[in-house]
Amino acid sequence: MPNPGPMQLLVNIDVDDLERAIGFYRDAFGLHLTRRLFGGTVAEMAGAGTAICLISKPAGSTAAPGAEAIRDYRRHWTPVHLDFVVTDVTAAAAQALTAGAAPESPVESFAWGRQARFSDPFGHGFCLLQFSTAGYDAA
Repeated sequence: MPNPGPMQLLVNIDVDDLERAIGFYRDAFGLHLTRRLFGGTVAEMAGAGTAICLISKPAGSTAAPGAEAIRDYRRHWTPVHLDFVVTDVTAAAAQALTAGAAPESPVESFAWGRQARFSDPFGHGFCLLQFSTAGYDAA
């Protein structure tokens, strides 16, 4: 097989209110707007180790051409979510709550560290993780 070369990961998050999303991801995670793309419909945010692009897509629009599924920004389940690794999960949880995140679990402790689960104002789930010294090796 041919080698495709080095890859870069970009995270894309559909939102129905781009300005609100910029504010949430700035205030909850300390990300900053680096640029707007595609006529201002995409906001590229930096500060999490990879770019996170917030993409303006209206509620009720189809998820892909010919798809039956439509975008719904109430809390929804998806098999992919974001984990933000932080140094202090309690402080990060308070910051996310102040920015408008919805809590889905209290801070939980595990052998590998601590975790809190939330959803953003657009229904996307995310976790805050604080690793112990051993991290996942302790699992």
